Amino acid sequence: MASKTNPFAFLQQVRSETSKVTWPSRRETMISTAMVLFMVLFAALFFFAADQLIGWLISLVLSIGN
Repeated sequence: MASKTNPFAFLQQVRSETSKVTWPSRRETMISTAMVLFMVLFAALFFFAADQLIGWLISLVLSIGN
């Protein structure tokens, strides 16, 4: 059975661990955010184009029989 940690001691441990974290700078955060937004836009445009192309091909194939 695991022993319970005192809530105050737990908070001290959390604070100690968060002080060890290397936080990104404002510039790094902005660059990462811009990269993510660019990739989301690129993926959205790619899948939109792929969807339009596949839809066009399917309508072309289905209209051949008529």
